[in-house]
Amino acid sequence: MPMRADWMWMDGEFVPWDEAKVHVFAHALHYGTSVFEGIRAYATPRGPAVFRLHEHMVRFVNSARVMRIDLPYSVEELEQAVVDTIAKNNLDACYIRPLAFRGYDRLGLDGRSCPVQVIIGAVPWGTYLGEEALTKGVDVMVSTWRRYAPGTAAPGAKIGGQYVNSQFSAMEAHDLGYNEAIVLDVYGYVAEGSGENIFLVKDGKLYTPPPSNSILAGITRDSVITLARDLGIEVIEAPISRDMLYRADELFFCGTAAEITPIRSVDRIPIGSGSRGPITQQIQEEFFAITKGHKPDRHGWLRYVRA
Repeated sequence: MPMRADWMWMDGEFVPWDEAKVHVFAHALHYGTSVFEGIRAYATPRGPAVFRLHEHMVRFVNSARVMRIDLPYSVEELEQAVVDTIAKNNLDACYIRPLAFRGYDRLGLDGRSCPVQVIIGAVPWGTYLGEEALTKGVDVMVSTWRRYAPGTAAPGAKIGGQYVNSQFSAMEAHDLGYNEAIVLDVYGYVAEGSGENIFLVKDGKLYTPPPSNSILAGITRDSVITLARDLGIEVIEAPISRDMLYRADELFFCGTAAEITPIRSVDRIPIGSGSRGPITQQIQEEFFAITKGHKPDRHGWLRYVRA
């Protein structure tokens, strides 16, 4: 069933979902000149709460800056638009997609004369890799596709056109019977999943690739690092070689869509016990306890829709 809601926030006003349209000659449609975010709101005893809304919107604005897209709205205005969109659609738990893109004016590669349009949509959405994956884990492969080399793209920005690279690895994995892919950087070190960051557990320590390995420094990734340190787990940001994946005690993906998803095998090689490991479970349980309002929001991560 298609994901949809009743209303879309578009260029400062709400329009019915089916009327949120753009011209087929929009610059972004032809050249990928868009920036976006993925944000979650969780159902809590106090109503829907948006997870780390401010950090997402700051990254959204920074991505637009990299793409030379001049946003006509401030971070504060965009945050309020997200809250209003959730309330307008009477949603509880949902996935939120802010998108800024170049509309139609001309088709040259330099589209800065094209008008900038901004939309915010929110839809009900469950677990990205499946509810069962949160406990049993997923089977992944190391993709034959590589992340872009330094100086060829902007991995720290969420730019629409760059996600063709992610689509190649995701399609390859699905065609070969895997749930997801792990992508290496141009030097052969682990970068991330097709749309998630990755963590490795070895001897009680938590490892994750640094931004210099062509990753998007994810907001959920930052949250995992914070929670791990809260729990007394040492976190090390360092390059990870491919063979370290196979020797890991535990592996897991993290991201807005994937949340915290264990990896049970890589290239058909079981990881650890072949199921969710104890450190993964510990971090996962702490994450959901905070996002769902069952534990105090000690880091100020939640923005309640009904204040």
